Amino acid sequence: MDRDTELALIDELLALKQAKTPFLDAGVTHNPVSTYYCPDRFQTEQSRIFRRLPLIIAHTSEISAPGDFLRRDVGGLPLLLTRDQSGEAHAFLNVCRHRGTRLVDAEAGCKQRFTCPYHGWTYANTGDLIAAPHFEAGFAPMDKTDLGLKRLTCTERFGFVWVTADTEMADTENCADLETHLRDVATDLAALSMEDMTVCQQDSSVYTANWKLLVEGGIEAYHFKVAHGSTIAPYFEDNLSSYTQLGPHIRSILMRTSMATLASEPRDRWRLRDHGQLLYSLFPTTALLVQQDHIAWINQEPLGAAQTRVRLSTLVPKRETANTAHWQRNHEITRTTLAEDFALGESIQAGLTAGANRAMTFGRFEGALHAFNRTVETLLAKTP
Repeated sequence: MDRDTELALIDELLALKQAKTPFLDAGVTHNPVSTYYCPDRFQTEQSRIFRRLPLIIAHTSEISAPGDFLRRDVGGLPLLLTRDQSGEAHAFLNVCRHRGTRLVDAEAGCKQRFTCPYHGWTYANTGDLIAAPHFEAGFAPMDKTDLGLKRLTCTERFGFVWVTADTEMADTENCADLETHLRDVATDLAALSMEDMTVCQQDSSVYTANWKLLVEGGIEAYHFKVAHGSTIAPYFEDNLSSYTQLGPHIRSILMRTSMATLASEPRDRWRLRDHGQLLYSLFPTTALLVQQDHIAWINQEPLGAAQTRVRLSTLVPKRETANTAHWQRNHEITRTTLAEDFALGESIQAGLTAGANRAMTFGRFEGALHAFNRTVETLLAKTP
């Protein structure tokens, strides 16, 4: 963000602190509990959100060298991410074009070519079919050039690899292009210089909770004093945060107790990252938690209506990777805090069908949750 925006956000929070009031929206809102557990609803989300929007699949440092590859999933589809000898990144369906076997089982590695474990069809990391046993005898007049791996839209931007799972060309018109998707948040992302960072720590876990519950848990501060009472709560103001919608994305600021001291400091010394937790919720399932000297990158992979894989990565400046103990300590703090949130998400999921509530209730200081769900509903309402 630019300097004027940074100062304005600090001023806003200091004013709320002085007025002894939280950041309030116009009114109480609601969201049906069925949206968090209905299997049919989840399948619609897969087709109209996760297969039509550009999603972050990896940080560029995870496939930094020619030959590097990653196996991931996107929108319920098996994905193979590669970097070829010229340095270009590619995304393919991890499916052999012969009989549909999963081509690559390894999670990550460095290879120039991939051979199917079933019949030995071999592909270059550019996706081209380069060899197949007895091809001429058994598959003529078919042409190898027509049997390359199924390609997905793949773009590198702001230090990440983005993939859109538009597997059918006829459906491309319904898919959002990356520039449009990021238009309102691009300036903020560029200022973070994440292309100059690298993944220093990473782990993943699967939670029995709907992906939306996990997103919602990170965009309000109402729960901090209670849910994080024995961890990070003492460092933050009680129920004091603000949010701004940036297109489909949300920028949230959680005010640290130290921010109140800025009122007596010269404005040219004010720095938001030192006195607030800056969170970018990039729709639909990526969160960037901007800390003083690093960024916690939380990436979700919805597996089902009530199951979500979460990958937590600590991004650090490339020039400071040697400070391993420091980054490990910060990674553990974030992991522990998120685990508290996700455990509550699982608790919510377990009670959704009990009949106690027909709808979630969002208070006036939980307006970001309503804004997020409104974006979900807008995309689901679009013509298939």
